[in-house]
Amino acid sequence: MVYYNTLEQKIFNIITAFILIILSLIIIYPVVYVLFASLSDPVKLMSNTKVLVKPLGFSVEAYKLVFKHPLLLSSYKNTIIYVVVGTSINLFMTTLGAYVLSRRDAFFKKYIMIMVVITMFFGGGLIPSWLLVKNLGMLDTMWALVIPGAISAWNMIIMRTGFMALPSSLEESATIDGANDFVILWRIILPMAKPVIAVMVLFYGVSHWNSWFGAMIYLRSREKYPLQLVLREILVTQTMRDIAQDIDAVDFMPIEQTIKYATIVVATVPIMCVYPFLQKYFAKGVLIGALKG
Repeated sequence: MVYYNTLEQKIFNIITAFILIILSLIIIYPVVYVLFASLSDPVKLMSNTKVLVKPLGFSVEAYKLVFKHPLLLSSYKNTIIYVVVGTSINLFMTTLGAYVLSRRDAFFKKYIMIMVVITMFFGGGLIPSWLLVKNLGMLDTMWALVIPGAISAWNMIIMRTGFMALPSSLEESATIDGANDFVILWRIILPMAKPVIAVMVLFYGVSHWNSWFGAMIYLRSREKYPLQLVLREILVTQTMRDIAQDIDAVDFMPIEQTIKYATIVVATVPIMCVYPFLQKYFAKGVLIGALKG
């Protein structure tokens, strides 16, 4: 293939590169600002009126106070359990639903798809959901956070579309050899659909990691709180003022700001560390899931 690098193409490439650099800076700078602010000296940060391009001084006092919170470490453990268990359930249920709806000979497929799509626009509401969870005996348990949202209609449609994009000849060959649906799914479909599965792991995992509202509604025991709910208490309420009792009110006001930045970093860094391992599948998986309607 021959590329003609004309003047118009050079100008277009320069303008495109400039726009992408500006957009990248707009996206990256808030993340860098929060990190630098969390490591800055609280007094210098409050008096700063310039663009923050490096930490002002260096202080980890905000992180020390955040990790002094009695529920922080247990909430980390709870969140990891909720993410692993919840994502596993999500993948299992979404895979089964997507596989059935991707079969060309499935009964009532169109009507089932209509019902699935309807759930994306209409729901029962908070009170019926709470009553359902209560009547099922799941209040104040992990299952109240992972069972009600076991399937996302949008994610199931993406996975279904990804399954439909796979060559049907492989399934037909397996069927001739005597393979049933479970063998076709686990040994043929899933190994070929790794990009879509990686996207589902990312979507569901991030959703569970960031979830706090369900825990606030369904959990009563504080030792079962996930990380995001504990961090919400730090950001919204005055729990850190009780922990930092050895700091007087005047000195606490500056460090209160850096505590909030440190809280954001503590909540964000772990999930950001996971993303690079799934990033290579992300674009491919989304594109595969968007080829067909």
